[in-house]
Amino acid sequence: MPLPVTIATGTGIRAEVPRVFESTDPTVGMSDLERDTENTPSVPGRVRRAFSGHGSFEPAAAGVPEEETDGDVKTDGDVETGAGAAGYGEGEVDTGASTGTDEPNAAVWSSETTAFDGTVTVASTEDGRLRFAVSVRVPTLSAVTTEDVADVVETGWFETFERRVVDVGGVTRGNHAFDPNVEREDDEIVVRFDITDSNERRGVDDAGALIDFVEGTYVQGVIPGYEYTEPVSGLISSARRQGGDAEGGAF
Repeated sequence: MPLPVTIATGTGIRAEVPRVFESTDPTVGMSDLERDTENTPSVPGRVRRAFSGHGSFEPAAAGVPEEETDGDVKTDGDVETGAGAAGYGEGEVDTGASTGTDEPNAAVWSSETTAFDGTVTVASTEDGRLRFAVSVRVPTLSAVTTEDVADVVETGWFETFERRVVDVGGVTRGNHAFDPNVEREDDEIVVRFDITDSNERRGVDDAGALIDFVEGTYVQGVIPGYEYTEPVSGLISSARRQGGDAEGGAF
């Protein structure tokens, strides 16, 4: 605690006031969740800063570290190479099966720019890289229509969406070998991707691109002739304003 400062008042009474110092703690001003994720074994502070700098995510949950560490562990991601620079995946293929987002020591960020439920769970791998588990939940066709949808139409629509959404070629900046997973859960469809990368900014960019890709694929596959509810009706209106009618398809 800082020592107090003694000052003289106009009445001759000496008073003590606390000495105030400007804090050098980088966690001052952070939310509790941001502070929890600033430096953990699975999520170094540089990852939090990458998500914050991206502008599309907000922290959703933080995992509990298994053991204490002394600050960040530097990886290739600590060196800025610039967009499109060598080292951004050239000649290197990152693999990882889509095992969902149930990582033991992980922090979770939610996408604030999609109409759906998009989350990214981040944890460190044993070799020091970062695993980004991307999950996007979208409604089934019958969950967002005011009319009944025949089973054969629902099944055909789902199979078409599944076929399109796993075709991820060219979406990300990194050279990843994807093994997407698409599952129906009652009135939702869950799409999962895994990315393993040494560069946190590229990983965050690619996670955001995958979430946007799922939303765009969903909108492109909307079947005309039904009356839709939110959030799909809003997405259709937005697509029409941006010139979706000119491209044909559902609009």
